[in-house]
Amino acid sequence: MNEESKKAFKDWTKYDDAQETFCELDDENAGCEYVNLLLNPERYTGYAGASPNRIWNSIYEENCFKPHSEYTYGSQQSISALNGFRKGTFEDSTSTCTGMCLEKRAFYRLISGLHTSINIHLSAKYLLPAKNGYGTGKWGHNVQEFLKRFSREQTNGEGPQRLKNLYFTYLVVLRAVAKAAPYLEEENFYTGNPGEDLDVKNGVLDLLSVVKSFPDHFDESKLFQGNQKEAKILKVCRSSIPEEFRNHFRNVSRIMDCVGCDKCRLWGKLQVQGLGTALKILFSGDGIGLGSTVNANEKKKFQLRRTEIVSLINGFGRIHISANADLFYYYVKVFQPKRGF
Repeated sequence: MNEESKKAFKDWTKYDDAQETFCELDDENAGCEYVNLLLNPERYTGYAGASPNRIWNSIYEENCFKPHSEYTYGSQQSISALNGFRKGTFEDSTSTCTGMCLEKRAFYRLISGLHTSINIHLSAKYLLPAKNGYGTGKWGHNVQEFLKRFSREQTNGEGPQRLKNLYFTYLVVLRAVAKAAPYLEEENFYTGNPGEDLDVKNGVLDLLSVVKSFPDHFDESKLFQGNQKEAKILKVCRSSIPEEFRNHFRNVSRIMDCVGCDKCRLWGKLQVQGLGTALKILFSGDGIGLGSTVNANEKKKFQLRRTEIVSLINGFGRIHISANADLFYYYVKVFQPKRGF
């Protein structure tokens, strides 16, 4: 990072400190560094094996709400439990989730969708060896790596459900961005350069315009309705759901600190915080449902920090790109056209 960038970051900190805040700002802890995301793109790094497996196992086993001890990423229990989210019915079609309210099943699916998004990026930007075995390899799509993670044959039939979870996560984050649009439209984006400030502002306004034009937004209020069988469970569980979600996401973020690869840790924490920010937005504002928003005029009740906005936008971008990746369409339209995706 050059000296000019370092000076700009110091100016950003002064600007943030001058703003009215109503929550503890902990993103300037000792040892933190600013990283240019454009110079450090998310892609396969070679970080594989036991270490990342332990990270994800800890996330699923310790921080996802679950009724069974083996309720892990892509497990048969999780697939059965999440069938009720199809076609917007949000009804549990099996008894595997007895004792788990709808919101907690959604939490699992959000984490699974995020995990799927990360795996798609790693497969789409993979360092392929040189054809003749000599020279420098090049970055490209690793179809075999993708199929190992998502094909029916190599995942005991679980891969397609993982991809469906990606779309669920995408719609939830898309709705959060739309709900926060009135807030973000009034936000000032300070970079220290007036010209860049204007470019960022215009870029955010363009993004929000596209997001708001989407005709079929996810209705988060359906996530908080449930069916009659769940009524007694929901009455007890819903009052504590926002705090439980926050605690679980904090734990997931802390687990990401244990990732042994710096770049993997960077993108993992950024996307976890982006998803957590999306849930913060959905739990805030003047209500829950398609007509609800969060407003910049009520910052005493709701406020987004700089890092939360950066994480939300970048995390949404990551999920959007993975949901539209060439590998994804290859799988859906070429590899599995007759196998009932």
